[in-house]
Amino acid sequence: MPREADTEPPRTERVFSAGGLVYRTVDGAMEVVICGRSDEGIWGLPKGTPDGGETVEQTAMREVREETGLEVEIEDDLGSITYWFRRPGVRFHKTVYHYLMRPIGGDTSQHDHEYDQVEWTSAHEAIRRLSYPNERMVVETALARVSGNR
Repeated sequence: MPREADTEPPRTERVFSAGGLVYRTVDGAMEVVICGRSDEGIWGLPKGTPDGGETVEQTAMREVREETGLEVEIEDDLGSITYWFRRPGVRFHKTVYHYLMRPIGGDTSQHDHEYDQVEWTSAHEAIRRLSYPNERMVVETALARVSGNR
């Protein structure tokens, strides 16, 4: 016989994170920064959750700086993606805000421990290598936006 706690629907929590697509143009082609975890074979864009009192933009800039080692400035809003995931007893509805960013200093060798690989790659290669379809769409949006500004 199921226990009462087992039959109750999980509670829903709304959470957010923020990050960015850092880009540069080299010989007329767009390059972007991607972050990887070798042991999991996962490649993604830098992002993370807010520290107390941070705005979405402040969160994005701090997380990108920590995870990539680059100092950045926000150039444009790339919109947001949403998805659901579960943990025991909780369903999460997560929104991730992305910004188009330019590097203004720093170096990818200065990234934190969250990723063991941080590298510049062509936008097209990033689209091929990123692990999640919604992040590939972020790169496609940025590529169209940057290409449209030339």
